Amino acid sequence: MYNIRKINEDLIYLGCSDRKINLFESAYPVKDGMAYNSYLVKDEKTILFDTVDKICADQFYENLNKALDGRNLDYLVVQHMEPDHCALIEEVVKTHKNIKIICTAKTVNMIKQFFNFDIDSIVQVVKEGDTLSTGTHEFQFIMAPMVHWPEVMVTYDKKDKILFTADAFGSFGAINGNLFDDEINWNRDYLDEARRYYTNIVGKYGMQVQMLLKKAATLDIKMLCPLHGLLIKENISLFIEKYDKWSSYTPEENGIIIAYSSVYGGTENAVNILAAKLADIGIKNIKMFDVSMTHPSFVLSEAFKNSHIILATTTYNAGIFESMETFLHSLISHNLQNRKYVIIQNGSWAPSCGNQIKEMLNKLKGSEIIDDSLCIKSTLKEEQLADMDNVVNTIAKSLNL
Repeated sequence: MYNIRKINEDLIYLGCSDRKINLFESAYPVKDGMAYNSYLVKDEKTILFDTVDKICADQFYENLNKALDGRNLDYLVVQHMEPDHCALIEEVVKTHKNIKIICTAKTVNMIKQFFNFDIDSIVQVVKEGDTLSTGTHEFQFIMAPMVHWPEVMVTYDKKDKILFTADAFGSFGAINGNLFDDEINWNRDYLDEARRYYTNIVGKYGMQVQMLLKKAATLDIKMLCPLHGLLIKENISLFIEKYDKWSSYTPEENGIIIAYSSVYGGTENAVNILAAKLADIGIKNIKMFDVSMTHPSFVLSEAFKNSHIILATTTYNAGIFESMETFLHSLISHNLQNRKYVIIQNGSWAPSCGNQIKEMLNKLKGSEIIDDSLCIKSTLKEEQLADMDNVVNTIAKSLNL
């Protein structure tokens, strides 16, 4: 049975949600499922913005057929060629014989990689600033390469002042009836998952996101229509402000996360004591993560949010304990910059992971190690509490407390 939603007089939502999915892209836990968005504009000509993941194929076809109500589909705009958005392109082309595909030149090559139909005979390649009229609507195409694939573009509807944003401004999570951000408490219920989505999916490409934000700043935007998550009307300015911070690697808060790994509890005990001492001097909202138990995507998201990161781990096989090393690789692969670090190492007979952590952090622009003095030999000793107090004082000074 079809399930379409009318956004305005001409615009129809055709998307669907998958609540059975455990790992998005086989990598990221999504406890609240995942939404795949597609949009149809019914003007003098009809124009479809992207398709959906193949898991939603049956629902999508029913939605599209109902929304078209017997009309032909004139245009398919392919903004992003990742399979969770382009999986159904070939079937749409086979069904609608006179369709034109609107996309970038790089998209044409990717379509040939994924599919076998004759794209060259039906494609209309667009470049920066090109427009397309469907009657009363005029659409402007804006290139957004590496947000987060090289072929990506976004589309601005000049009439309704809507920006169709591809994977930008998306979020993890299914759509639960409410389609718009002003129908729920977005800041409370969705911002964290929007941040986790950005940092893990797009986070590496801050410079490219900054370029897109500069282009978006020239537009009068009344709604953001992403390919994942809620449609944004009320929180446009807030979301853009967050994107500006995330993509410039500017902390949202002067805050602390403690990321640790502990084999037999010695390191965990030490960071628990440290967290209590930090709280005693007035530091609030400290976040602690056992990186052996928490998926790196959650820790990375908090690392993008906060200014200070404490890394505490054991030496293991003369190296960094494996789960901590995994998290450090996540920081590097997502290009996190401009953070202050405290390093605490543990080692029962030959502590050596501290220097290796420093070598890894040196790959990240703007990283500052403000303290690496505390070294635990199996367990923290009472005579080391003064050393820990020195660490606390260093952090307090760095936070201007």
